[in-house]
Amino acid sequence: MSGTVAMHSVFVYGSLMADDVVRLLLNRVPPTSSAILPDFHRFSIKGRVYPAILPVQADKVHGKVLFGITDDELYLLDEFEDIEYERENVQVLLPDSSEKLETKTYVWAKKDDPDLYGTWEFEEWKQLHMEGFLKMTKEFAQEMNLPESETMT
Repeated sequence: MSGTVAMHSVFVYGSLMADDVVRLLLNRVPPTSSAILPDFHRFSIKGRVYPAILPVQADKVHGKVLFGITDDELYLLDEFEDIEYERENVQVLLPDSSEKLETKTYVWAKKDDPDLYGTWEFEEWKQLHMEGFLKMTKEFAQEMNLPESETMT
């Protein structure tokens, strides 16, 4: 065992802003900070309860940064976000600092998706969809934690 573990920071802007969702996925809630991602917009997606972000000049997305994410946890987040998102490096602004922080985030892969519209609202999501989303997240986490041999029944 090498003693060095890569730690990542990840800007989240949708369901992963909810500590309960993060806890189900990572079995912990890492340290966080509010953050703003400039020149992006958070869209609603027709038929989905989670958002998508894409670059939009002069707009911004409010979210938070998860700090101290391990390689294994980053893999889990990659799997959770699935192929509809691409992990990219971005620079966010932290409210307590004038500095920009380089971090990772998940950007919607389909740049010209006709199903994107309006602006996704976290508070509305919490009221309308969080309970069902937590159930889906718990099922996802259970599937990810099953040893391969047990999935072949």
